[in-house]
Amino acid sequence: MGKRHRARELALQVLFQMEFNPGGPEESFDRVCKCFSPAKDIRSFSRQLVQGVVENRDEIDRMISRSSKNWRLDRMSRVDRNILRVAVFEVMFMKDIPPKVSIDEAVELGKRFGTDESGAFINGVLDRIYSDLSPTKEEKAFNGIQ
Repeated sequence: MGKRHRARELALQVLFQMEFNPGGPEESFDRVCKCFSPAKDIRSFSRQLVQGVVENRDEIDRMISRSSKNWRLDRMSRVDRNILRVAVFEVMFMKDIPPKVSIDEAVELGKRFGTDESGAFINGVLDRIYSDLSPTKEEKAFNGIQ
């Protein structure tokens, strides 16, 4: 398992913990690290994910809400919701990570930490978001993108 995958797992744990315990992302991050003692080499990327999700949560949640047919955010499992938040943050704001990698990682996290249906649900929502964010063939041609 790669460092970034483990960092995503840590970010998921912190965001999940934040849903139950008040406090900012730094306090929550420190609390989770104290309990689980993750490797130091994954903390920087994980902290970046948590901070990014927290800072952009309203925009991320709007994107998820628009793309999840018949599922309000508050009806989603906390695990699925936070996996989606991390992946959407990556797709929207971390241009150095290919969107397909973020989606694949999210699906794997859903399979590991969610329900039997989580992987397919997460894949469907993220695929819709990616399609909405991707330029169409006409836009690519207009902008000279091959």
